[in-house]
Amino acid sequence: MACGFALNSILVTGGCGFVGSAFVRYVVREHPGVHVTVLDALTYAGNPQNIACLPRNRAELVVGDVCDAKLVRDLVAKADAVVHFAAETHNDRSIADPAPFVKTNVEGTFTLIEACRQLDVRYHHVSTDEVFGDLPLDSPARFTEESAYRPSSPYSSSKAAADMLVRAWVRTYGLRATISICSNNYGLYQHVEKFIPRQITNLIDGARPKLYGDGRHVRDWIHVEDHSSAVWQILTRGCVGETYLIGADGERDNLSVLRELLRAFGRDGDDFDWVRDRAGHDRRYAIDNSKLRRLGWTPTHTDFSSGLADTIAWYKAHEDWWRPAKEATEALYREREGGARGGCCG
Repeated sequence: MACGFALNSILVTGGCGFVGSAFVRYVVREHPGVHVTVLDALTYAGNPQNIACLPRNRAELVVGDVCDAKLVRDLVAKADAVVHFAAETHNDRSIADPAPFVKTNVEGTFTLIEACRQLDVRYHHVSTDEVFGDLPLDSPARFTEESAYRPSSPYSSSKAAADMLVRAWVRTYGLRATISICSNNYGLYQHVEKFIPRQITNLIDGARPKLYGDGRHVRDWIHVEDHSSAVWQILTRGCVGETYLIGADGERDNLSVLRELLRAFGRDGDDFDWVRDRAGHDRRYAIDNSKLRRLGWTPTHTDFSSGLADTIAWYKAHEDWWRPAKEATEALYREREGGARGGCCG
């Protein structure tokens, strides 16, 4: 399979979401010769403020649905490559209502790869390590590109289905595609329903955080800017038909992360409430990133404490960004779980 790819214009789906907007800002900042068109439906997790700082001659926003075949085809026809971030991603929401996850994550992917196949446009697919299910807490094993898919939730199963569509289109139709599978992201502009920003904003409000289960669930944390640089590396230097795992060797259990957040706010490390675990909660994720490192990529945000401090500072300085979504998020947890499990995700 051919490796290496030069480009002048890209279509980024979901480019107003947390991870997608970080990638758009990264490309505009680091690659001035590349024009970015963002396709985003601006659902609750898509915020145009995330890319509002970018010059319009570098980043253009088109409001629309990845399942709109005509719109998608028109945009793909103008691009050298497509980077597909758009997805429904929140596990708790997927358990409560799986339908939007199948619609966006499966049908949306199908719509995009069909347009790319028909127009012979390079395609990069962004996935999640949750497609692999989980690993034992007492094992040194990590996920690799050869790990079997064993998704646990409606969210992860919809992403697994999307991955399989891409792989089938590569083999059957010769789709010029790569796939990246990333670990848990943290950083700026992340929606307050997610674990780290939810706890940060609760602590800003003086609330007592909550933690699912026994708190031993392990996640392999990566700063969103490192995810962005990795996707760019794969898009421009990766081999078509290949899958690459993205991680930064950042394994930490949820209890440790929460206690670090509490200490950062001058609170006691045990100043939180235990709540009942969610259904099907994966125990441990861990990424073997050696294949990606052989491609020439290395993470730069390797000091988790420093990255967390920067993230806390950003949320403290940008209440105008997260405050409008905060109450609706907390109300949704209260309504869905009857106040019994208003815990974290992760």
